Amino acid sequence: MTRRPVAFTAAIVLFAEAVGIVIINGVMATFVKNQDMSLAGMDPGVMANGTWAMGGVSGLLLLLCGVLLLLTGIRDRAPGRIARTVLICCAVVHGVLGALTVGLIGWNAFAFMMVVLGLIVLTLVMYGADHEEPAAGAADEKPTAPAPA
Repeated sequence: MTRRPVAFTAAIVLFAEAVGIVIINGVMATFVKNQDMSLAGMDPGVMANGTWAMGGVSGLLLLLCGVLLLLTGIRDRAPGRIARTVLICCAVVHGVLGALTVGLIGWNAFAFMMVVLGLIVLTLVMYGADHEEPAAGAADEKPTAPAPA
């Protein structure tokens, strides 16, 4: 199995998920605003605006992760330290949200979250340190025996 298609697939899935998250948060914000719902006396307008903001920020973060995976696939190199950290955080969030979706939404949502988690982790593992090319000149060095005492 080559690693480029996995990175491209993970990027496409994260792009689609980013759009879905923004749409879902938009629908929730619209319901809150139209129904004039409040939670413990909180202003419904503030709750609707907060939901839109959360959806936008979540969508942007998913787009960022998708771009990082797309660049990883295009370059066919492991992501850098910061990119790897961002992708690991994205994987952890998908794991936690996957665990929460079982009770709140159902097994289909859990399965989707685990597929996304698996794609991110598989990409990180396939581009891991073991698959790096050796540094230039490293093959030219020969091990030496220890000096006699």
